[in-house]
This record gives sequence, structure tokens and C-alpha cells, in this order.
Amino acid sequence: MNEKPEVKKRAAPPALAGGGGAILHLTITDKAALHTVYMPFVRGGGFFVPTPRPFQMGDEVFVLVSLWDDAQPTPVLGNVVWITPMGVQGKRAAGIGVRFKQQEGEALRARVETLLAGLAKSDRITHTM
Repeated sequence: MNEKPEVKKRAAPPALAGGGGAILHLTITDKAALHTVYMPFVRGGGFFVPTPRPFQMGDEVFVLVSLWDDAQPTPVLGNVVWITPMGVQGKRAAGIGVRFKQQEGEALRARVETLLAGLAKSDRITHTM
């Protein structure tokens, strides 16, 4: 399972254009990649977003999430609740866990859990737990 989600920077949406948060793009290519980044143990849902960029707990971020069958990315505002720093033991990818904040996050969480039905509690390796 060498699937790594793609992370791209995008132009800031108006709400964050003043420098109040980071913009990340997470492209998920299939169910296996979705399983590696989804954080079901985070209340309200969340994703692990691979990035070498340093963040602090609680930082606000804006993530554009593209699933393999999406015509357009789903924008989700969230806060950093997990940090995996560069060079961590076990060859884990550096990045952050983002907890969804808005209604868009709730809809995305429900969709992801439907897509992962049966996989969410599997023993497959993820980027977090």
C-alpha cells in the first residue's frame, strides 16, 4: 500500500486571504488511500494531511478535499489536532491531522464513512493510529 495522497497549495479563499490560516489540497485516489488518511477517532471526523510544513496544535487550516469520483473538491475548514513531525520513527509521513469544523465537514465525514464501510475498523496501516 504505497498510496500517498497528493497535497497541493491553492489560492486562499476570501475568509483566509488575510493570512489567518493555511490552505492545503488533499487528493485521494481510491479507498485504500482514503483509509490511510481518514481519522475516525476524531470527534466530527478528520483527515491526516501529509505536509512538511510546520504547524501548531489548534492552527486553523482550509483543506480542499478531492475524492476520486468528485467533479470538484470539497472545501473544509478545520483545526490541527495531530502532528507527525519530519523524521519521526517508523517511516511515517510528516503531516497534520485536521478536525472538521463546519457543516461541510459533517457531510464529508458521513460520505467517507459510507465509502469506508467495512474498512474503517480494519487492521490496515494508516498515517495515524
